[in-house]
Amino acid sequence: MMADNMKQNVVVITGGAQGIGRGMAEKFLKEGWKVAIWEVDDEAGREVEKQLNSPDFEYLLCNVSHEAAVRVAVQKTISLFGRIDVLVNNAAIANNKPLTELSLEEWQHVLDVNLNGPFLCSKHCAAELRRNKGAIINLCSTRAFQSEPDTEAYSASKGGVYALTHSLAMSLGPEVKVNSISPGWIDVSAMKKKSAAKQEKLTKEDNTQHPVGRVGTVDDIANMAFFLVQPENSFITGQNFVVDGGMTRKMIYV
Repeated sequence: MMADNMKQNVVVITGGAQGIGRGMAEKFLKEGWKVAIWEVDDEAGREVEKQLNSPDFEYLLCNVSHEAAVRVAVQKTISLFGRIDVLVNNAAIANNKPLTELSLEEWQHVLDVNLNGPFLCSKHCAAELRRNKGAIINLCSTRAFQSEPDTEAYSASKGGVYALTHSLAMSLGPEVKVNSISPGWIDVSAMKKKSAAKQEKLTKEDNTQHPVGRVGTVDDIANMAFFLVQPENSFITGQNFVVDGGMTRKMIYV
């Protein structure tokens, strides 16, 4: 299943040019995998491709909410690397407008990327993943389980990803293992494209409010993703893993 030391495995990471996606791309590349990122931001995609500068890394321009673009990205990835072993559905957007100001079009756009995207990518990678006894990892969010004001579209989309995960696990098993990761507060400031780079200034309180004593890093999520595709973990499917330093277990009253 999945990681196989006898061959070079291939992982596809959507939205892999920045943030958590880039952290995962660097992790898999470091571990000897071939990595294809499907990215809608051409500036960010070209930038990370130049920085990583590896024959085992490829950036493909792709809007995951467009089915035709996903079909092309699957074909190009297989043409370049010969196979797909793992799909990481990471691409996501947010629109935190007040409920009464959020238009139906804006609501739908968030769902198109965050929920339709994972559906389309999973659908069109399914045959290849079944052939290779592969895996899907969906990036969910703790926002699927708790909210702040003005997060209706994002929270709803991530709740959908949570449900999509266990549904895919039933539909694609036993060949394909499907799990999700729900990050909490992750500092992604070091993983943004140059034009958007801004180091996040974390306060003492930001860190100490977490039961583990710190805000999360992209490595925390990348390490969990890599853990889930190891052969020795092949009995895990249909599950969601909260990686948030314990925050969702902390009772908070203001």
